[in-house]
Amino acid sequence: MLDYAPDLDRVFQALADPGRRAMVERLSRGPASVSELGKPMEMSLAAVLQHVRVLEACGLVHSSKVGRTRTCSINSAALRSAEDWLADRRAMVERNLDRLGVFLAATADDPDPASDAQERR
Repeated sequence: MLDYAPDLDRVFQALADPGRRAMVERLSRGPASVSELGKPMEMSLAAVLQHVRVLEACGLVHSSKVGRTRTCSINSAALRSAEDWLADRRAMVERNLDRLGVFLAATADDPDPASDAQERR
């Protein structure tokens, strides 16, 4: 059975969009208003707000409104859950590569394992 939080699916789904990834990258440097997030992108303020709502729904971003300005900040805990999942996958792949390296090193000592098997018969 897969071992991950159900919200992780929503985090990766939110990060699948390049515009939202750009927003998360910008917010990793500090809080920003919705208009600041949309400034480098060629999209309407309404479109930027929709992307912010997707990021909020999966827990990557928090926002608060003061007057007419909505300020967004990153939720590092949600980002950490995705990072932990990726780190676990990386560790598994590295263990498999280490095992492959040991196997290849062992077979390098015996250039033709098939001939060795025939000699034993």
